[in-house]
Amino acid sequence: MPRIAYVNGRYVAHADACVHIEDRGYQFADGVYEVCEVARGYIVDMKRHLDRLDRSLGELKIAWPMARAAFQIVIREVVRRNRVVNGLVYMQVTRGVAGRDFLFPANTRPAVVVTAKKVDPTQVSKRAEEGIRVVTVPENRWDRVDIKSVGLLPNVLAKEKAKAAGAQEAWFVDTDGNVKEGGSSNAWIVTKDGALVTRPAEHGILRGITRTTLFDVAAKLGLKIEERYFSVSEAREAREAFISSATTIAMPVVAIDGTPIANGHPGSVTLSLRQAFFDIAEKSPA
Repeated sequence: MPRIAYVNGRYVAHADACVHIEDRGYQFADGVYEVCEVARGYIVDMKRHLDRLDRSLGELKIAWPMARAAFQIVIREVVRRNRVVNGLVYMQVTRGVAGRDFLFPANTRPAVVVTAKKVDPTQVSKRAEEGIRVVTVPENRWDRVDIKSVGLLPNVLAKEKAKAAGAQEAWFVDTDGNVKEGGSSNAWIVTKDGALVTRPAEHGILRGITRTTLFDVAAKLGLKIEERYFSVSEAREAREAFISSATTIAMPVVAIDGTPIANGHPGSVTLSLRQAFFDIAEKSPA
C-alpha cells in the first residue's frame, strides 16, 4: 500500500507530495516540527508534543495552521491511512509561501506537512539490547535550541561525524566540557549510586518530551533524578549512560568516543526505564 502524506489541506501520495519552492521552511528554515512515537496502535505523548509545538510556534510568531483539535484529527488520519501500528508520525509547520525576503511576510498562511511511517519494534529492541556508541562534538549551534526548529544542519554534520566513527549519535559539548544533548536526543547518565542525571532544560537544550515523561517513569520506579550539568569525563566514569527521544525512548549508550561505559553493555537502570515507559506514558488511540 502506498504511503500517504498530508500537505496543506490535501491527502496525497507520499511520492507526489511537494511544497512550493518559496516556502520559507526551504528558503530560511523558518519553521518547526514535532515527531510522535506510534506504539501498539497508540500515539504516545501527543498532548505534550502539541504543547511543545504550540510553544515553538509562539516563539517564532507563526500561527497554527488550523485549530488544534483539527490538527489532531489530521495526525490520526495520516497514521490510519498509512496503517501504522508501530512507527512515527512527523508534523512540520512553516511560516508559509512568500517572496524571498528576510522580514516576516504579511498575511501569509502557515504551511503544514504530516507524514507517518512504520518502524519494526523488534529492530529497535535489538539495538537496545546491544546499546549504541556516541562521539562528542563541540557545540556550534544557535543559542535557541529550545525551539524545535527545522534548522538542523549542525545536527546533520554531527551525526555524519558519528557515522564516520562507527557511532550512532553525537553529543554536543559546551566550552566547559559539559555535555549538552545529542544530535536528535537528550543525554543522560546514571551515577554509581543509581541517580539519573540530565542537563537542566531551562536553556541550552531542547526540553525533550520523552525526557519529560521519563521523569514520570523514574518517579514510579523510585529512581532519583538530578537536573545538573555533567562533564564528558564524568559520563565516561558513570555506571550507565543513555539517550532519550521519541524515536529511541531510553537507548543505552555503551561507549563514548571509543571508551566503554562500565562493562560496555546496556545497564539495568536504562533497560528498566525502557520497559516501563509505554505503560506510564500518555497514550491516544491512533
